Amino acid sequence: MSREMLQLAEALASEKNVDTEVVFQALEFALSTAAKKKANREHMDVRVEIDRDTGEYRTFRRWLIVADEDYTYPDVEKTIEEIQEEIPGTEIQIGEYYEEQLENEGFGRQAAQTAKQIILQRIRDAEREQILNEFLARKEDIVSGTVKRVERHGIIVEVVSGKLDALIPRDQMIPRENFRSGDRIRALLLRVDEIGSTGRKQVILSRTDKNFLAKLYAMEVPEIEDGSLEIRAVARDPGQRAKVAVKANDQRIDPQGTCIGVRGSRVNAVSNELSGERIDVVLWSPETAQFVINALSPAEVTRIVIDEDKHAVDVVVAEDQLALAIGRGGQNVRLASDLTEWQLNIMTVAEADERNEAEDEAIRKLFTEHLNIDEETADILLQEGFATLEEVAYVPAAELLEIDGFDEEIVEVLRNRARDAILTLAIASEEKLEDVADDLRSLEGLDTEMLRDLAQAGIITRDDLAELAVDELIEITGVTEEEAKKVILAAREHWFTESN
Repeated sequence: MSREMLQLAEALASEKNVDTEVVFQALEFALSTAAKKKANREHMDVRVEIDRDTGEYRTFRRWLIVADEDYTYPDVEKTIEEIQEEIPGTEIQIGEYYEEQLENEGFGRQAAQTAKQIILQRIRDAEREQILNEFLARKEDIVSGTVKRVERHGIIVEVVSGKLDALIPRDQMIPRENFRSGDRIRALLLRVDEIGSTGRKQVILSRTDKNFLAKLYAMEVPEIEDGSLEIRAVARDPGQRAKVAVKANDQRIDPQGTCIGVRGSRVNAVSNELSGERIDVVLWSPETAQFVINALSPAEVTRIVIDEDKHAVDVVVAEDQLALAIGRGGQNVRLASDLTEWQLNIMTVAEADERNEAEDEAIRKLFTEHLNIDEETADILLQEGFATLEEVAYVPAAELLEIDGFDEEIVEVLRNRARDAILTLAIASEEKLEDVADDLRSLEGLDTEMLRDLAQAGIITRDDLAELAVDELIEITGVTEEEAKKVILAAREHWFTESN
């Protein structure tokens, strides 16, 4: 048996072009599996050790040494106390294995067949692993292959002829694309996943990832490859429309013209690969305002207002540009927002003026009520850029003294009234905060400042918050759209839990 074992290992290694050690490991696993079946103890931990020089092998049963409180599986575990009783003076530690040698079983035809199947499977896995490693070593971002079959969960693509398959999951496929067996296909190497507990690996490809478009462009535009031109950002609505922000590192290069190509040759080549996806090439800019204007092309922007705290930009356009700026189904503004990584709020000139007037009226009311001044004086503060009580109370007195008609006495009175008002409002705010229900206080995602804003608006229970729309929460607290959605979903979660 020992000579046959060595001959079998060498023959299989040579036939399958894998290392002999892989075959020995497969044989050991097969023999241990067959031994467990022979003993009718599937959960028993058996280890087989083959001598690489002689072919002789030994069979061991082993137990993992665990602490008494962790003892769960008697077939494969022993406590440290049990071992010390069985073998007094042993130095074995928790986490190590205790082994007992068993007699090597003589395996029958069925056991031998099982061993053979396991060996062949292990060798196939080793071959696949070797092919995969060679494939990954080429470091190809764009993978070309042949459609092997189309399944419900995606497309199986043969990327190494007859040896390695990859998967394009359904959510990584461009909508309404149709492929049949035998079609050539290109996709981005997205990742390598492990399949369950088998240890096998699956190559995952994507045709919807932003980087797929960027890598296709790099293949079409040599200037990107040599570094004189770079793609700074990509936003995609796969199969429909995309925006690409480009920047020239060589001032002699026209980045847009270079990416579009003569008569659109370059942009069309990329578009055709993406099932006709329409691609807007825009100029990247380090200036937020200019980048937003470029990203919203072809719409013309009248003016913009940047709110750094909310990471949002109010974009004002003429009435006849509104539909173009928003795009069909909000596509243009959505892609521009994704490209610039800013929340973009599109409005007409009339809407902007109306909102500004409403904001001015709110500030005017704040000043007249809490500073005890008339509307004329409140308007003067507004025109000078003052918008909060804190600004009136704490900006340097010299700034207030520069206003026509303001002397030291008026400035001192205004500053004192502003400080008193801030204190009074803070006390009132804390009192309202006490009315907030416990179910709202304990909701994940809400901090004290948000709770205070909600209480000020009369939102004091979890259900009150759950009934708000996203834009209402944004208006009350000033959080981002993503944060608002997360908080509202958390507030509504108990509705669905209770209904089930």
